[in-house]
Amino acid sequence: MPFVRIDTLQAGPERLAALGRAVHDALEETIGIPPDDRFQVLTDHDGTSGTLRHGGYLGVHRDDGIAYIAITLRSGRTPAQKQALYRRIAELAHAYAGTEPRNVFVVLTENGSADWSLGEGVAQYVESPRTRG
Repeated sequence: MPFVRIDTLQAGPERLAALGRAVHDALEETIGIPPDDRFQVLTDHDGTSGTLRHGGYLGVHRDDGIAYIAITLRSGRTPAQKQALYRRIAELAHAYAGTEPRNVFVVLTENGSADWSLGEGVAQYVESPRTRG
């Protein structure tokens, strides 16, 4: 159950949608997220009323083609799975949206089962006392 936020600068709706598809496909391929488990907030900033800042930190030379991708999901993935996810997101972002891999900035935040409510005021991933045998 990942929750994905993608922020771009003047990418346009088609590129933004392609980035959303790239991230979801990478999540499916690398860590087994189900096809219908797609919860995304896609925001394209216009550079006037909203913008993005970036720099050349750690020798990666980003430009205004940057895509900030924040993924929140339940904990439990290995460092190798996370590395595969980052790599695949960069590959698919380039293939689907033309985003240079150097401009794919991903941050992954993990949490526990009790940290999710998928609607109706219920933490669906937490076992309820009524469902225990």
